[in-house]
Amino acid sequence: MTSLKTLVIVAVLPIAVSSCVTNPEYSRKDGGFSTVANKTAAITAKDTVWIQNQQQAQTTSAQVKSLLTRKKTLDADTAVQIALLNNKGLQAAYADLGDSTANAWQTTMLLNPTVSVGSSGIGTPELEAFRAIEGAITTNILALMTKKRDIEIADTRFRQAQLNAAVRTLQTAAETRRAWITTVAAWENVGQLQRAQVAADAASELAQKLGETGAMAKGPQAREHVFVAELAGETAKARLAARLAKEELTRLMGLWGSDLDYQVPNSLPALPRAVTKRDAIEAEALRNRIDLQVARLELEATARSYGLTEATRYVTDLEILTGFESEREVEDGKKKWETTASGELEFAIPLFDTGKARMRKAELGYMRAANQLAEKAVNIRSEARSAYEAYRSNYDIARHYRNNVVPLRTKVEEESLLTYNGMITNTFELLTDTRDKINSILLSINAKRDFWLAEANLAPAVYGGGSSAASAETEVAAASESGGGGGH
Repeated sequence: MTSLKTLVIVAVLPIAVSSCVTNPEYSRKDGGFSTVANKTAAITAKDTVWIQNQQQAQTTSAQVKSLLTRKKTLDADTAVQIALLNNKGLQAAYADLGDSTANAWQTTMLLNPTVSVGSSGIGTPELEAFRAIEGAITTNILALMTKKRDIEIADTRFRQAQLNAAVRTLQTAAETRRAWITTVAAWENVGQLQRAQVAADAASELAQKLGETGAMAKGPQAREHVFVAELAGETAKARLAARLAKEELTRLMGLWGSDLDYQVPNSLPALPRAVTKRDAIEAEALRNRIDLQVARLELEATARSYGLTEATRYVTDLEILTGFESEREVEDGKKKWETTASGELEFAIPLFDTGKARMRKAELGYMRAANQLAEKAVNIRSEARSAYEAYRSNYDIARHYRNNVVPLRTKVEEESLLTYNGMITNTFELLTDTRDKINSILLSINAKRDFWLAEANLAPAVYGGGSSAASAETEVAAASESGGGGGH
């Protein structure tokens, strides 16, 4: 008698052999980017695009060139729009969103079953080619049981990725606006220093002529000459700072080649008539900060992971093998079939790993996420208060220089000119007063720049994306030691 044994597995769950219903947003090519674009457009009033093919790249490039040539000088809003369209780092962040979308989509798919086929025994030519053939299909039933929770966790991570992409967009917009302000202020400082250079050159030349006639000693002559030399050095430093600031703006806008010929205005906009009142800025920030929403989703995802760990504490791997076994017997030339059901269940016995360590790790992860969320809320409140305080105070300081310091220095210069015309004061006293006025104007320009930087930091404090604000303010403080205007 020979026998032919075939093992066929029938899945116990219909879901194991059918495709899982997926979220349509996962399978779309934009990978949920439309949500990011709509959210950031509502905050910045600017468009952004995720470039995924050559046609989109060409269209975006043409749009950028149009923005560059539309106006003679580049204003802040145009610079921000160019950066949101053309910044390659931002495009990389959008690709990260695509990765997260693909991961979430993959999670909705069922695990592929494991198929095994084997044979045993070699028959004689008079009988069968094989005495027995066995086949098996194994699936992880635990993965099927926890599928819903896995999909919920993956969806939470997907929504986190969307918000992170939005934060990266807002950060790029804020950095570009700050870079534009710093660049324009730097060139405005250069313009003022150049005007001071003209006055210093005149004083130096006059001192040399008076020295040739013996009307001026060598000491006073040297003081006028060294002032010219020092001022030339300060002007060169200010010009370098302005060029570097423009390069930073260029990098953020993703420009190169012939697109580098753009120009910025000669000076920053004038101060507004009054500041905007934001008495409820803390509440606004807590309600609108996207990075706080990311932290909330992190806590949610950690909580779901904690629940999943608790549910699978004792059983970490559960596989099922089920179906029926068909055996054929051949005796005296007659064939007889006999079919019997079969099934196997495999899992690890928790003799050594009771799941306590995994539970403790999951618990600590949840506690970490909860404390990070609480810290984020406290910090956001403080950042909002600090941003508004800087906005109000810098406005008062800039207005003080504009309304008090500069007019008084101008009045001193005018009176010095009158006494000079009346031959009461000499030329050098007049030039000294002129230099003092120019220095006051430089301080006024820096104060105005600080106000506009503080104003640019309000939106990141309320909506997010201001992680590099502190470093930007540090750069501004360093730049104020040297100087910044126009058409460069």
